[in-house]
Amino acid sequence: MKITKYIHSCLLFELDGHKLLFDPGNFTFAEGIVKPEDFADVDSIIITHIHPDHLDTQNLKKIVELSNAPVYTNMEVGTAIQKVGLHYNLIEEGVYKIGPFKLNAIPVVHEPLLDNPIPKMTGFIINDKVLHPVDSMEPKLTEYQGMELLIMVSMAPFTNELKIADFADKVRPKQILPVHDGFGKEFFVKQRYENYTKHFNNLGIKFNNMYKPGDSITI
Repeated sequence: MKITKYIHSCLLFELDGHKLLFDPGNFTFAEGIVKPEDFADVDSIIITHIHPDHLDTQNLKKIVELSNAPVYTNMEVGTAIQKVGLHYNLIEEGVYKIGPFKLNAIPVVHEPLLDNPIPKMTGFIINDKVLHPVDSMEPKLTEYQGMELLIMVSMAPFTNELKIADFADKVRPKQILPVHDGFGKEFFVKQRYENYTKHFNNLGIKFNNMYKPGDSITI
């Protein structure tokens, strides 16, 4: 399974010729480095929640027009994208099969934001190997210990390094793929990732230092 990062929280999973796209949000396309046309051949799309850094409605519409890929999401996102003429397949809780991917959908609570309502959000365990908690670090997620890969928020207005590291320490994955860094300048992201690398190395956890568009790993 190959996982490619396309700025912030936009990830492309590839397995057996199937391309599954997660969360092409507005930070992904903000500087024009990544374009909707880059995803013209995706086979399916998942949107985890309604925040614009995960859901860019207009660019999502372009991707769907180019790829004809079905969109899988929760009711809140589905209601929003229907307003621009997009259809969706409901995926909120339980085990789903999308191509070669087994997806265990888990309702998760978004970390609190200043003067902002908490959105409906769906996290995932992918092929029993990858824990993708999206923008949540709620205690119940620490039950999923020893996963091959944790997709980890690395910086955000709703948290800090100490809380992030404490969460990942409890999950104890074999590897970490950092996300949610699209608003950081490269020199700052690089510095913070060097810090994370040292911390997790001490625990025997591999931190994949990925911040450039198109960086990928295979697990």
